[in-house]
Amino acid sequence: MIDERIDHGTAFDWGKTSREYARWRDIYPQAFYEMILRRGLCRDGQKVLDVGTGTGVLPRRLYPYGACWIGADSSPEQIEQAKRLSEGMNIDYVALPTEELSFPDASFDVITACQCFWYFRPEIAAPKLAGFLKPGGTLLVLYMAWLPFEDAIAGQSEALVLRYHPQWTGGGETMHPIGIPPEYETYFELVYHEEFPLPVHFTRESWHGRMKACRGVGASLSREKRKQWEEEHLRLMQQVPEEFDVLHYAAMAQLKKRSDGRGDENVPDPVSER
Repeated sequence: MIDERIDHGTAFDWGKTSREYARWRDIYPQAFYEMILRRGLCRDGQKVLDVGTGTGVLPRRLYPYGACWIGADSSPEQIEQAKRLSEGMNIDYVALPTEELSFPDASFDVITACQCFWYFRPEIAAPKLAGFLKPGGTLLVLYMAWLPFEDAIAGQSEALVLRYHPQWTGGGETMHPIGIPPEYETYFELVYHEEFPLPVHFTRESWHGRMKACRGVGASLSREKRKQWEEEHLRLMQQVPEEFDVLHYAAMAQLKKRSDGRGDENVPDPVSER
């Protein structure tokens, strides 16, 4: 994928790191899921579409709460891992970009977008997602990120990523509300947002794996550079305790479909937009 808004247009491919992603990116603490459940979302028979599902972390972890899930992702490799990890669960998966999805109008009570919202083309995604939602339905945007200026281990690991990939724009996070592009305002209103600090527990191995599976490393670097990064990061890990917490923050933005929100008839042709 090449997107001028991300990493200054440097190509990245989540399929290159799907195995690592499946192993190391399932890291959300229970408090992250409780943030969702407290809002009465993704539970009790609701029909939920998870866009940018990756390896299906959100549908899998919230599956016991009774929602009916479909996960979609642009990477076939990510979807392959999601299906493998969801064995025994009644979760459907679709390997398509959000902008190319097709469902009947008013198919879902909730649409979730976790760690992926900035990848979508809002001029296409906003009306399309509104069309998929039932009247009064929810678009739930979710995010969790380490805090490099407040956590020393996160800061050191992030600095190493930037040494190998100076174009990477995934660093420098501070706690703040999720930004919603103005294109969504026609179709949705913001009804709730929440942000809070959240310690996430790691071992040396699991933090190394999580960093290896980030966009700035596993999805972007050449095999040679990735190997060099791994060797240097493993040396860095020898300087930290065997187990530790990394300070993150969790954030959500709950958007409600407007009563006059329009549907698929307003979606530009995805082919003409590329």
